[in-house]
Amino acid sequence: MLYTGKGDGGTTKVFGCDQQRISKSSELPEALGALDELNAFLGFVKMRSLAEPLVAEIVRDVQETLFIIQAEVAGADKKVSDEVVKKIENIVNGIEKEIPPIKGFSIAGGTELSALLDVARTLSRRAERRLVAVVEAEVRLLSDATKAYMNRLSSLLFALARLVNHLAGVKEENPRY
Repeated sequence: MLYTGKGDGGTTKVFGCDQQRISKSSELPEALGALDELNAFLGFVKMRSLAEPLVAEIVRDVQETLFIIQAEVAGADKKVSDEVVKKIENIVNGIEKEIPPIKGFSIAGGTELSALLDVARTLSRRAERRLVAVVEAEVRLLSDATKAYMNRLSSLLFALARLVNHLAGVKEENPRY
């Protein structure tokens, strides 16, 4: 059965919470929901990036890592490794060598895939903020690598958005203020 009805009153159970029911609006479900939302949207991005196999592969790897982070946040004995953080840093550094230097803020869009990556970037920022709230409320301790990964993830998605536009020959558009 895909539903139990036990959450109809606005509470839920989370692994590692001694099976006590907690409010669905509290920090932990908010963080898990933000990670889930990001991961689901990345599935859409991945499907739209099939013409760019490298982007699709990177997004797939991110989805796998987000499952590890979700497990850690939920209380499982799972952690992101320092190597995964280094890998994402290396990808961003490689992309930066391929694209023009940043001259300021840029208006999202250009290509559909770039716009989708920009939406994913904003979702990753929200998920990161929700994880910070979990840590600040002392609901969970998260590994330094997990926190670093979430901080780097928005940079990766931004770099991919810029790369996709660059490969398509779309010039970045800056706000005129």
